[in-house]
Amino acid sequence: MIKVENLRKQYKEAVVLDVEQLEIPKQECFGLVGNNGAGKTTLFRIMLDLVRATSGSVTMDGEDVSKNEDWKAKTGAYLDEHMLLTYLTPDEYFETLRKIYHMSEADLELHLEKFTELFNDEIRGKKKYIRDLSKGNLKKVGIAAALLGSPEVVYLDEPFENLDPSSQIRLKKLILQEKEVSETTFLISSHDLNHVTEICDRIVLLEKGKVINDLRDRNAMMSELEAYFTG
Repeated sequence: MIKVENLRKQYKEAVVLDVEQLEIPKQECFGLVGNNGAGKTTLFRIMLDLVRATSGSVTMDGEDVSKNEDWKAKTGAYLDEHMLLTYLTPDEYFETLRKIYHMSEADLELHLEKFTELFNDEIRGKKKYIRDLSKGNLKKVGIAAALLGSPEVVYLDEPFENLDPSSQIRLKKLILQEKEVSETTFLISSHDLNHVTEICDRIVLLEKGKVINDLRDRNAMMSELEAYFTG
């Protein structure tokens, strides 16, 4: 379980995040939505110990993520291209990760086979550096890497952004399949209300750094979000 308590991030006088309490149980597909500047990426970065909070805590299975590193072995994430080794080709990058995770070549191939449709013959075997890929293909590489090693928790920030409609549908299908066959907990930040309401069990609405709604009724999610954003 992931638990956020009294979490606050402040830059000088500006408070960009102020979350009193948030609990995400195992195996939940958790969605995070909000307008630009709502604090979504800041929250994910603090939860991944990439940014330090001004006050408060984030714990995973009872361990403070800022004081313990054991949680990292069971966590995958893709927030942006800065998390990639862009001077490598995708094949070189996946091979590097295979060695880090102590996976066999067969296990790596088995993992990457799941992404065949999403990759659409544009990623592997092209001898093209990651830095030269389109934004959509960068995202595909990052998502495949985030799911490598069978993580218990996966963070994805705007996973549908920069993907064409076919790739968005393929990614949604892939996430839904992973939800069914594994015990992965997904945390997904997205502006795409259609996709996020289809795949998430629960959606938290963030505004100006604060949680203003916690939606758990899947039948009412879309109507409540549309009402809020059309205001």
